[in-house]
Amino acid sequence: MSTSQTRHHSQGERPVDTGAFAWLRGLGPRGRRAFGGAFGGYALDSYDFFTLPLSMVAIAAHFGLDKGQTGLLTTVTLVVSAVGGALAGVLADRVGRVKALMITVVTYAVFTVLCGFAPNYETLLVFRALQGLGFGGEWAVGAILVAEYASAKHRGRTLGAVQSAWAAGWALAVLAYTLVFQWADADLAWRILFWTGALPALLVVYVRRNVEDAPQAAEARRADAGRGSLGAVFRPGLLRTTLFAILLSTGVQGGYYTLATWVPTFLKTERGLTVVGTGGYLTLLISGAFTGYLTGGYLTDRLGRKKNIALFAVLSAASVLAYTHIPAGANTLLLLLGFPLGFCMSAIFSGFGSFLAELYPTPVRGTGQGLTYNTGRAVGAVFPTLVGFLAEGWGVGGALVFGAVGYGLAVLALFGLPETRGRELA
Repeated sequence: MSTSQTRHHSQGERPVDTGAFAWLRGLGPRGRRAFGGAFGGYALDSYDFFTLPLSMVAIAAHFGLDKGQTGLLTTVTLVVSAVGGALAGVLADRVGRVKALMITVVTYAVFTVLCGFAPNYETLLVFRALQGLGFGGEWAVGAILVAEYASAKHRGRTLGAVQSAWAAGWALAVLAYTLVFQWADADLAWRILFWTGALPALLVVYVRRNVEDAPQAAEARRADAGRGSLGAVFRPGLLRTTLFAILLSTGVQGGYYTLATWVPTFLKTERGLTVVGTGGYLTLLISGAFTGYLTGGYLTDRLGRKKNIALFAVLSAASVLAYTHIPAGANTLLLLLGFPLGFCMSAIFSGFGSFLAELYPTPVRGTGQGLTYNTGRAVGAVFPTLVGFLAEGWGVGGALVFGAVGYGLAVLALFGLPETRGRELA
């Protein structure tokens, strides 16, 4: 190890790793394999999610849908994800993090592929809802798996790096969308894009062969100390934490999914961009998102979990207002603002993995994190549908402003939660 990566407090002491990737080296071999599995699972989770928003214009034309109906496709995914997240959390506490991770990945992959075979809107709605079962559970399970390997000092940036997988999967989906929609007619292209959702099946092979739970999680499961109990997270000692964590998740995800669902449609219908043009704008937005995840992970360790979330809630709301009020014709400015918009609305998520994991004890950590994150996502899912209905009168750009309201709710929720930076996961 180079001198730039270590320092000694006094002679004879063990060197302390201070390099840029100290957080990764500190995980150890088993932790790094767990990181790889969680990163891949979340990237492909993102990929499968974005097959819908990117195809919404083509799907709406194919089935003759209005904006409210297309928004409902996203909302039903997110609502059912609350059930999937809660179930996956209980499974993670009962059968282990790794087994639960594999179950969630297989679930969202199978139903994403089936969406491509849907003969009508109603069938697509059902398949998309069932895809939400796996979609809802994957992040919570993967985040807990890695959090239990990470040190308290580096947990924020470690989980921020896992969170950055969302941007990687998003970028892969945009690339696939750009290629598929250029080569195939729109009526077939949206189906092909869903069929590519089979990719996560390859990840399950890797996870099964190489990844295992952290020792403390395995010990807690063997002890059977009230593990995997939904009732436990609503008992007096945890009730306040659970309710405010749900409110926090609702606000942040209501704002985020409003943008993730409707920005591609906004760029096409109100800015008149082609498939290639939309892909170009989204590239800058996604680049900002990836940078934001990594930066937010660093800041959540430096500033604390609550300050990081509050900072980027304010900046995200401001970015939404700026992005949706750019004058018509100023598409260069729209392009440039995509980076800070993606940066801010992603950096706010970087502390979630560590913050929610630190709020709950090991026997119910999976249950607590899965329930709060995904219940917030389900309630926040109302936002995209409201935007869909409001867009009929206000236009998509005007309705998108509603997403900024979610970030205000997130700031309010922080007043009811403790700061957890530096907390050990005993």
